[in-house]
Amino acid sequence: MNQSEFTIMVADDDRRIRQMLVTYLKGHGYQVMEAEDGEKALDLYYANTNKIDLILLDVMMPGRDGFEVLEELRDSTLVPVIMVTAKDQEYDQLKGFKCGADDYISKPFSPTVLLARIESVLRRCSVKAQNQTVTCGPIELMLKSKCMKLSGETVILTQKEFDLLTYLMTNPREVLSRNQILNAIWNYDYEGDPRTVDTHIKQLRAKLKEAGAFIRTVHGRGYLFDGPEA
Repeated sequence: MNQSEFTIMVADDDRRIRQMLVTYLKGHGYQVMEAEDGEKALDLYYANTNKIDLILLDVMMPGRDGFEVLEELRDSTLVPVIMVTAKDQEYDQLKGFKCGADDYISKPFSPTVLLARIESVLRRCSVKAQNQTVTCGPIELMLKSKCMKLSGETVILTQKEFDLLTYLMTNPREVLSRNQILNAIWNYDYEGDPRTVDTHIKQLRAKLKEAGAFIRTVHGRGYLFDGPEA
């Protein structure tokens, strides 16, 4: 992934944190814009709709907070948003995801962890933007409508099954550990049993019938998607 192709907006009322993020992200090749409050974040986004690829959005800002900004953005755009906050409470995390956040990180955070999350979100969302349909053999995923067809026949998947299959198919022939899959599909704050991945893989394989063999188990490491057109 070429970072210089992506522009990130940093919206945070704390000048020191904002400057640290701007400097750090520019140092890793990203183009960066910044806003000091919610209203300015919206104004900046609307003025640069076709340029901004991801928003780091602080929750606790004066005037319009991050949740309000995100709700307004989601009325008109699916631009990826990572919520940034000093709070570390489940309620705030759930509220962020319900409002349409793509990921969530709490202060204080490691810049390297934040960078990894940014790269993960951009990778997933850029694939979705470039490929509204992902196909492999008899499997056809319609990303916008979240529909899957197998040999032309619609197959009903749960949201998590669809997201899991999308993640596997857009990372072909790459061994993905259970933790990687949990981080991508259940988000980084998931604290349940990693074996839930195995359960969802089993369900997916059953629904994919013979094509379920495309999802290979790599013992001791995780799972790999290896189809005829992957």
